[in-house]
Parts: sequence; C-alpha cells; structure tokens
Amino acid sequence: MNLYEKYCLPHLINLACGLKIVQQQRAKIVPLAEGTILEVGMGSGLNMPFYDPDKVEMIWGLEPSEPMRKLAKKNIHNLPFELRWLDLPGEEIPLDNNSVDTVLLTYTLCTIPDWLTALEQMRRVLKPGGKLLFCEHGEAPEENIRQWQKKINPAWKKIAGGCHLDRPIPQYLKQAGFKIDKMEQQYLPSSPKVAGYNYWGVANP
Repeated sequence: MNLYEKYCLPHLINLACGLKIVQQQRAKIVPLAEGTILEVGMGSGLNMPFYDPDKVEMIWGLEPSEPMRKLAKKNIHNLPFELRWLDLPGEEIPLDNNSVDTVLLTYTLCTIPDWLTALEQMRRVLKPGGKLLFCEHGEAPEENIRQWQKKINPAWKKIAGGCHLDRPIPQYLKQAGFKIDKMEQQYLPSSPKVAGYNYWGVANP
C-alpha cells in the first residue's frame, strides 16, 4: 500500500460515497436488510444510519482496508445492534454455508478483483430463502457512454482504488447463480454519466 492508497484514497472514497445523491440510494435498499447480515465492503460505515434496528440481529462487516475501518469508527458508535468486523477481501468470506439471512452489497462490486468468486461466496453463505440486496454503479445503456467508460477506465482504476466504471451488474449476478427478483436502474441526477448509472434491487440465491 503506497502513501496515496493509505492516506488520500480512503478519504476520497468516503467523500464520493457519502454524497447526498448516493446516500439517497442507500436509503432505498439498506432498510430491507434483516436478520443476520453480511455487509460486503463496509468501508467507512456509511450504511449504518439506514439499517432498521428492529430488523437487525447482528452484522458481519467485511472490509479489507484498515484505513477504511479506522474511518468507520465515527459511524459505528453506539450501534443498537452487534457489529463484528471481518478484515478480509470479498473473495474470502470466513463464514459457514447457509449462515446469513441478508447480504448487502453497496458500491463495492466495482472494485472486487475476482468478482465471480466473491459473488459465489456470498451465495454460499446465504440461507435458503435469504436475499442479496445490491446498489451498484456500472455499465451504461448507451453505446457512446460505454465507449467513454472503456476509455476512462484504465486511469480511473488507478485513482479510484481499482473501481471499474463499466461492470455489467445484472449479468454478473446471474453468472454467479443469483436470480434477480426485482431491480431498478437509472442515471443518478447531477452525476457524470460515465460514473452515474445505478442498478439497485433484490436477488435470491
């Protein structure tokens, strides 16, 4: 980890992922989480205010970045439910098969190197009847925007911690064996189109 990744990148990610329009997206999906929850890519804990404490038994917070876990301290103070950290990447989920009721994935799938293994791990730990809640940015529907995403991607990944602009989120979920129960998609208002196309919804293992 270089100095940029250690000292600058976590704050930039926290700032971008904490924008009002992004928080509004979180508010659409996080309250649906219930039971024993695995949040993959917890980051600085920006989802914490949106959980419904009456539905939550406990949360496993998977986040491999120590700087991000340090930033999360202010957001995990006095939580009304139990939170346990897992300091491993998404491809290495150290939980038993069929052990969680909900997997929450918000603005994370864009950065996981081996996305297929990570999604298969998420499906493995979900109980029968469990659900994957997702809210992600990704591939735009228009060809001209997709071409710009491809052009910008190499530089973008370097400055944004490995984030990909153009991952086809629905395709990835289906390829990993999930069935999408419901999904919405649109460009976020006041966002650059190359980074602002969002998918959010519910998928089942």
